[in-house]
Amino acid sequence: MADPARARKIADRIKEVIAANLHQVIKDPDLGFVTITDVRVTGDLQHASVFYTVFGDDAQRERSMEIMRAHRGKLRSLVGKQLGIRLTPTLDLFVDGLPETASQIEDLLASAKERDEELARARSTASPAGEADPYRTKEDEGEDLPPSSRE
Repeated sequence: MADPARARKIADRIKEVIAANLHQVIKDPDLGFVTITDVRVTGDLQHASVFYTVFGDDAQRERSMEIMRAHRGKLRSLVGKQLGIRLTPTLDLFVDGLPETASQIEDLLASAKERDEELARARSTASPAGEADPYRTKEDEGEDLPPSSRE
């Protein structure tokens, strides 16, 4: 088991290497605008999970995913040459769901803001159900109060 700090450093280095050299290794014109978002390396440094996003529509994402998976061996070879460690980790490629999740959260926040504005508009025209000041004051104290509260 490797030191967790070393695993993080290797993950960061893998991310830099793949991001900087992706279009030199994969020379396919169908590869979309790919961004490497995160890399996680297991504690034994044997496997690396590479997360990426693709800018474009669903068809572009699917095509880019196929191209990336087809060239996984070339990417691993590049990482092995650049890292210079004894064992090159295997690369597992995953499409990062972060942009979709972020857009869902933005939609939820927008609907919550809309409901808050609606409630504020309703509150601005609302009036109390009873008297304007429902609390008793010293002038209102009288005989209907229990003897213990009169002083």
